[in-house]
Amino acid sequence: MVTVAVAIAGSEATGGAGAQTDLKTFHSLGTFGAVALTCIVSFDPKDNWNHLFVPVDADVIRQQIDAITGVHANADTVKIGMLGTVPTIEAVAEKLAENEFANVVVDPVLICKGQEPGAALDTDNALKAKILPFATVVTPNVFEASQLSGIEVTDLETLKEAAKAIHEKLAVPYVVAKGGAVLPGEDAVDVLYDGTDFTEYREKKIGDRYISGAGCTLAAAITAELAKGADIHAAVQVAKDTVTEAIRNRVTDLPTPFDEVYQG
Repeated sequence: MVTVAVAIAGSEATGGAGAQTDLKTFHSLGTFGAVALTCIVSFDPKDNWNHLFVPVDADVIRQQIDAITGVHANADTVKIGMLGTVPTIEAVAEKLAENEFANVVVDPVLICKGQEPGAALDTDNALKAKILPFATVVTPNVFEASQLSGIEVTDLETLKEAAKAIHEKLAVPYVVAKGGAVLPGEDAVDVLYDGTDFTEYREKKIGDRYISGAGCTLAAAITAELAKGADIHAAVQVAKDTVTEAIRNRVTDLPTPFDEVYQG
């Protein structure tokens, strides 16, 4: 039987992040990818590459998820990416409750540049209240880990403190806190907290530019591996290896202030 991995995420037209990256990551790891689109995000070349954000109607999101679960009854692992609005979050939460997925990997995208500050805060609060209770795994970056935990992350030790706090405060079983290239030191370090122990995943930092899609790739790879039956520690190791290669093979020489991951 074909293993299906599901993403509920936004479209990013250039192919370097979002649902496009999720599908490429799923495919590279031998899973069949299904996607429900939540929004369309475009980098605006006329406005310093800031985001243009267009939400998908909440009922259309429900219909997409119903189609996926109706066709792929064996799909029990889902990645949640960019949601972007309170109605979207409510629609996705409703479908998570209906389907009772075995594994829900939440990449907690907080604050989209295309939103007004008030709307962004409402969205962030709704994500915490309505989506994170379903999460098996949450994969915050440094900024998101700080926001979710209330701890300012500045180094590896505070990253670990934040991961533990998220586990305890938000009752998420597994927290993969992504230090990546942001924290000081020669290594890009991510930390898994499993409720008892910390596991560090290290690779040497690559390049000196921001890499669009790295977080999407890591979360999607965890999703694919969990769908195939891997345990969380093995899944995160494969994800770390996958994102490292995607960064090493990145698309460069772009007019943007960032490079883009490539899973080829």
